[in-house]
Amino acid sequence: MEREAKARLENSRSNEELCSITELESWHTLPLAEVFARLHADDMHGLTQAEALRRLAQHGPNVLAQARQRSTLSILRAQFHSLIVALLIAATAIAFAMGDEMEAVAILVVIVLNAGIGFFTEWKAEQALSALQEQSVRVAHVIRDGTERQIPAAELAPGDLVVLAAGARVPADGRIVESVRLQIEEAALTGESHAVTKSSEALTDQEAALGDRCNMAFLGTTITDGRGRLLVTATGAQTEVGKIGVLIDDATTRATPLEQKLARLGRLLIVVVLALCAVIVVAGWLRGVTDFWHMLEIGLSLAIAAVPEGLPAVTTMTLALGMQRMARMRALIRRLPAVETLGSVTVICTDKTGTLTKNEMTACVYALDNRRIDVTGAGYEPVGVFRVADESVDQRTDENLALALRIGMLCNDAKVERTDGRDVVLGDPTEAALIVVAEKAGMKQADLAADFPRISELPFNGATKRMVTVHRGPQSRTLAFVKGAPATLLAASVAQVGRSGITSLKPDDNRRWQERNQELAGAALRVLGLAYRELPEGYEKEDFDRELVFVGLVGMSDPLREEAKSAIATCRSAGIRTVMITGDQQPTAAEIARQLDIDRDLNGRPLRAVHGRELTALDDAGWQRAVADAAVFARVSPEHKLQIVEALQEQGHVVAMTGDGVNDAPALKQADIGIAMGIKGTEVAKENADMVITDDNFASIVGAVEQGRIIYGNILRFLHYLLSCNLSEILTVFLALMIGWPLPLVALQILWLNLITDVFPAFALALEPSSPNVMQRLPRDQHESLLTFHFVRLIAWQASLLAAATLLAFGVGMHWYGTDGDGLRQATTMAFMTLAIAQVVHVFNARSQRRSAFTGRLFTNSWLWAAVGICLMLQAAAVYLPLLQDVLHTSVPSRSDWWVIALCSLLPVAVVELVKLVQRVAARSRGISHA
Repeated sequence: MEREAKARLENSRSNEELCSITELESWHTLPLAEVFARLHADDMHGLTQAEALRRLAQHGPNVLAQARQRSTLSILRAQFHSLIVALLIAATAIAFAMGDEMEAVAILVVIVLNAGIGFFTEWKAEQALSALQEQSVRVAHVIRDGTERQIPAAELAPGDLVVLAAGARVPADGRIVESVRLQIEEAALTGESHAVTKSSEALTDQEAALGDRCNMAFLGTTITDGRGRLLVTATGAQTEVGKIGVLIDDATTRATPLEQKLARLGRLLIVVVLALCAVIVVAGWLRGVTDFWHMLEIGLSLAIAAVPEGLPAVTTMTLALGMQRMARMRALIRRLPAVETLGSVTVICTDKTGTLTKNEMTACVYALDNRRIDVTGAGYEPVGVFRVADESVDQRTDENLALALRIGMLCNDAKVERTDGRDVVLGDPTEAALIVVAEKAGMKQADLAADFPRISELPFNGATKRMVTVHRGPQSRTLAFVKGAPATLLAASVAQVGRSGITSLKPDDNRRWQERNQELAGAALRVLGLAYRELPEGYEKEDFDRELVFVGLVGMSDPLREEAKSAIATCRSAGIRTVMITGDQQPTAAEIARQLDIDRDLNGRPLRAVHGRELTALDDAGWQRAVADAAVFARVSPEHKLQIVEALQEQGHVVAMTGDGVNDAPALKQADIGIAMGIKGTEVAKENADMVITDDNFASIVGAVEQGRIIYGNILRFLHYLLSCNLSEILTVFLALMIGWPLPLVALQILWLNLITDVFPAFALALEPSSPNVMQRLPRDQHESLLTFHFVRLIAWQASLLAAATLLAFGVGMHWYGTDGDGLRQATTMAFMTLAIAQVVHVFNARSQRRSAFTGRLFTNSWLWAAVGICLMLQAAAVYLPLLQDVLHTSVPSRSDWWVIALCSLLPVAVVELVKLVQRVAARSRGISHA
């Protein structure tokens, strides 16, 4: 018992000490040994999992305070902050003033129901967006219990040992304990735009500014080069970023261009509708239809009915549901504007490796001296044999092959772990392929690393296109192993390895190697050159780039994704051009483009493959010609990617650009849609992208474009439906007054129509599935107004048709029953039911502006049929339930009334179908296909 009590006391003291230590401001001045001691951390094995969980519970998750979500109360309160509600309240006051308490109460019920529907819609949209945000989880590579693992960054605790690599963001504040050319860009925190070179040495300046603490790294900053390790000293709110409250995500608070268009449309409609209703009120009063106050109540009801107050809420929910649907299809939308822009994309600039191909690299051929050595086996299973023609090669006695395999395995940062029968690749698949092929020859990575310990390195650089590692070899030799683009290695080589040993590299030899490189690349293989150099004492960094000994070439295959070709064909039919931008060699990229049918434009004109060197020093006119005539850009730099995007945009294209590296961020940001890869993409690329493809698959990009088109089409569908229905109500009353008839609808009937026929069908249209040829149309002009002339004309004549059918039923009712007392009530009921049912049925017209409603797709939207069923039942209740009869001033229609109501309600559908048929016949005669 005493021992347990003592342990608890020591543990308590350790906790108190750790709490005070993590608030220390001078970590940068302490020797590394003291830093580890104060944090009770292990420099080799990191924390144990149990200790990490204990510290996580003690210090809380490693997260920053996020922008607060709208509370339920604030969403509810917002439903009453609109002009629509003010109009309803005014109508309620007028009803009370006129002594019509039942009507006033009914309008209050409308207010509550309207607010409830708006609240539910916005609350669902908020939940959808919140759920979407939670899918974007940042990760950290940490060493625990002596093994490297990937965990959510939120689970980091003080004392964790974190592995840092180029392209990632620093997941917490901490002290640098290992640095290999580690550079971190800290502009988000310090404002300094240049990357800071980091070291592990203690500083002497106690008051050093954050930007001068070169042995510290801070949460949210960007690793631009090199690698290293970080000992976490602060997490969450205790970090420097947490203290000043930066990097708060405000993505959900920004209005999208589409939402801005809809808001402007809403304000315009309110002004126009109020003006029209004012004219109706004055005209009806002057004509003596009824007294002024009753006419004012009718006018307010029309104004309320005509303005589609549910439009912003339905739009937000449509976007949010569409984003969730995209997320299920492996396309994570990070910014709402991307949904709108997706439907306008005209060019997709895509990487090759992992996007059009599977990124399952397999080293399948070596070109050494004058031999071609083929390697059997595929994937990451270390099983295969080496052959020259039909003869096996003994890799244990073939010195040249052994040297090539050794270079590939040692000049390498990847790992291949095999657990539970699964091959897990940590790092670049190309490097993993070099490890696997060496394992096929019996080599072990751990044994080689022990025999040739690494003492320094130069990570792969996009400019030099090579990677260098320096090792201590036998007899205290210092060897530099190099792999990279064959052309750059040959340019830096002065000798070569042959069957007879090392010989000088003559121009003819160089040309022969270049031809072999072209031969392998032309077979759609990714080709790397292998070289080495024995370094002199006191060597400099510049020695890595000269006097190399060229060993040979290794060719790697990466099979095409099965769905890539069909996805590109879909793009072609959708009027979207595909451009491949890759760091691979020109022949390899050209062959892949040929296999995927990318090597021609939308009109079938052949396009060429452009090498990056052709892009150097191009003027504006040269860039315009290059992007117009090329389908493939090979061996390009990140700067070229940015210039390609800019040149395409200058030609009026809406560009989607894929990227995965740190240097891809400018191009991703410049593109209209930046698309980061979820698997191989760096955190920097993801942060600068509008969309993240979680499976790195080109087909997922095409699927997202299709969903973007569907979402925008659905917004136009329910806009078409809402505006035509609401305008029909105004026209019905206005035309009746102009004819000199009594009012065909009473105020509460108008409000009922607004509540019932607007809401449920509009929501159902927002869930409309794709039309059959949505990807067979040309991209939409993103600058096009929502209310084009054609769209306004369509809404106007269909609204007039609905109003005419209603007035026809009303006229028949007045002819049958007269215009006084119960007779007018019966005629009004016929008009009310006709307009209600006609609007409900009109939802089928709104599904497509050209396609007939009566096709095989009639039953594809179950939500639509449910909405129609609900509306029809509620309309039946409006004339058969005594309570609703009293509130809505309706009566039970006779059998002959129902025949008139049915015929007049279906008349608009028949006329619209006839017009669509004429348009389709005319379009077919001109060779045009319409949805």
